Amino acid sequence: MFRQEEDNGSGTEDARLGDTAEQTTELLRRAVGYALGAAQCVTPALLGRPTPCAAWNLGALLSHVDDSLAALHEGITEGAVALHPHDHEPGPAAVAAPRPGPDPAAAFRRRAARLLGAWAGARPGVRIVAVADAPLTATALALTGAVELAVHGWDIAWSTGHPERAVPGPLAARLLPVARHLVPHDGTRHPLFGPRLPLPDDAPSADRLLAFLGRAPLARAPAPVPGRG
Repeated sequence: MFRQEEDNGSGTEDARLGDTAEQTTELLRRAVGYALGAAQCVTPALLGRPTPCAAWNLGALLSHVDDSLAALHEGITEGAVALHPHDHEPGPAAVAAPRPGPDPAAAFRRRAARLLGAWAGARPGVRIVAVADAPLTATALALTGAVELAVHGWDIAWSTGHPERAVPGPLAARLLPVARHLVPHDGTRHPLFGPRLPLPDDAPSADRLLAFLGRAPLARAPAPVPGRG
């Protein structure tokens, strides 16, 4: 999960991000839906494929996304998110030992459905403790999750040979200023995101979101899997 700046408990963080609880829930739902669509063709045979993050293969990426879904669910149901650095730090161990499972895409769908069900029943103003013990509202946490899931959804699409399956334009346009707020300087990028890549201001919103978070939208992707997609 992203590291957030601490707010003073008055809801100013939500005001700066400019979303009501209902709007934020919809953004999270759309981001989860996009990531789920990207993961539909994932099978155990594909887990060794590369991803836009050189330190992770697809299996490690799916494990990380599963951790993110679990953290979001924990935050909204338990009121706190435990910090487990080893779950999120990319490295040789993550590449060599992705979380086992016969159908990672199915596991992802179950976790996502569980998260959305919990979020639908949550009180929007509940205070939680997120990464690094920074107090956040549920709205701020949902925006964080929406950015992470949308961008990692594209990572999955790229890894399966479908980089053209971009983050939907309207969703990307709304998430780009959120990403700029959540990742305000280079020191907050490691280990999840690389340096910002240059891109024209008139590039599509989806490309600008990816480039801001260290992705090369036009990078050559692995070949699509025959008969899938």
